[in-house]
Formats: sequence, C-alpha cells, structure tokens
Amino acid sequence: MAEIKLTQKDRMAVAWRHQFLQGSWNYERMQNGGWCYAMIPAIKKLYSTKEEQSAALKRHLEFYNTHPYVSAPIIGVTLALEEERANGAPVEDQAIQGVKVGMMGPLAGVGDPVFWFTVRPILGALGASMAMGGSIVGPILFFVAWNIIRMAFLWYTQEFGYTVGSEIAKDLSGGLLGKVTEMASILGMFIIGALVQRWVSISFTPIVSTVTQSEGAYIDWSSLPAGTEGIKSALEQYSSLGATGLNVDKVTTLQANLDQLIPGLAAVLLTLLCCRLLKKNVSPIAIILALFAVGIVGRFFGFM
Repeated sequence: MAEIKLTQKDRMAVAWRHQFLQGSWNYERMQNGGWCYAMIPAIKKLYSTKEEQSAALKRHLEFYNTHPYVSAPIIGVTLALEEERANGAPVEDQAIQGVKVGMMGPLAGVGDPVFWFTVRPILGALGASMAMGGSIVGPILFFVAWNIIRMAFLWYTQEFGYTVGSEIAKDLSGGLLGKVTEMASILGMFIIGALVQRWVSISFTPIVSTVTQSEGAYIDWSSLPAGTEGIKSALEQYSSLGATGLNVDKVTTLQANLDQLIPGLAAVLLTLLCCRLLKKNVSPIAIILALFAVGIVGRFFGFM
C-alpha cells in the first residue's frame, strides 16, 4: 500500500480554512466547529471510506479553544499525527486530543500580548499617524501589513508544527511531546503572570491619612489669573507638582500604601485565589458571580 502524504496544496487548503476558526464559536465546545472545518481537506485526502472520515470528523469536534493565530502550530502537529495514523501508525484518538489540549492552553497566553498588545498597536499607530497627516496610505498600510503578517504567521507556524509533528508521532511515549508542551506551558505562564497587573484591576479606597500641604505644594485655584493665562499657569504648575498638587490636602489611601509596598500585590493575590478555587473544582461561573458580589458590596460600603 502506497504511503499517503499531505501535499503543500492540501496543507494550504487547511491553512486557508483555519483563518475562520472562530466562525462557528459556541459556548459548549467553543472553536471545535471551525477546527473541524479546517481539517476537512486533510481528512478527505487521508481517509478513503465514509466510516473513517466520519470517525475523524467526530474526534475533531471535541472541545477546543485557544488564540486563533497561535492555533496554527497545533493544527500542523495534528495534521502530522493524522497522516501517521492514516499510514498505519498506532496513533490513538486520545493521543491526538492530548496534543491539542496539551498545547492549546499554554499557547493561548502567548497570542494576546504578541498580536493584540504589540503588533496591532504598532501598525495601528503607524497607520493612524499617516492618516492624520491626510494620507490615504495610512489605513491601507495597516490593512495590508496586518494581513500579510497574520497570514504568513499562520502558514509558516503550521508548517513548523507539521514538521515537528512527524517527530512527535514517532515518539508518542512522551519525550518530544512532553518537552514541547512543557516549554509552551512555561512561556504561556510567564507571559500571563507578567500581564496580571494589567488585566486584573482591584483598588482599596479606605483613607489612611490626610495631610494639609504647605503653600506652594499645591495649585491655588483662587489666585489664578482669568482666561487663557490662568489655564496656562495651572498646566505649568501641574507639570511641576503632579497629581498631588491638585488639592490642598494630600490623601493617602490603603491602595497607595500597598502599591508602595509591592505594586500589583492585590491583583496577584486575587489571581492566585481564583486559581486555587479552580483547582478545587469550583465552578468558574460561581467565581465570576462572587467577584461581582464582592465588587458591588465593596463599592456600596466604600472600601473598594
């Protein structure tokens, strides 16, 4: 029996469909429909009977969710595993699903900071600056450059995953696969940890101290000249005094003291608490509702 190989044309068809990963996003299995849709060209090529094709489609309708761009190397590895299976290798359904689950979580934390928080803002700022100067090239540049970067990343990382996936298929005992998922986990957790302070917002408002500032340490609004001269003077004083110069009294809150001790401490502790509760199988919906309740109560009683 001749070996079945996925050609570049087959893999390009998968990469094209993979762009629509979130096209049928749902609350039960999230991106599974888009994933399965992307795999159809490969499944048709690798399996000849309706029964084999149906079984392959069924195993790719399991839960799947990650960043839509960093999903490309995962689908590349999966293509290699399906190819090995179609050629008689002992690749079980659990092995294929295990690769997807093992990689999708860690890589999900990489996509947002790289694409949404770095590449897109840089291109957007460049395009916006040109557009503000009256050039139509600005929005066109943003659209073209973003899609070139996006599509190139999807294709080349899928090819990387496909190449590496062949080695994973030959070592299903966990050697290379374990290293790949471990490295992805470390990278994903590192990035998520660095972004906790940005993503998690919590502030304790109780006032610790109120100190009346000496004359000259604050803006004396009553003595400012009228009109534009007064605005100019206020802005000059603000640039030298900072936010503390807006009021006669300098108010120190509990959050300000915590930030002086360890910036972002409350956000980190809240994140660790949520992780602990999830580890104890507490429902995410229950945690979300509890956070809502604490926030409302805290705002009502004035300590948050």
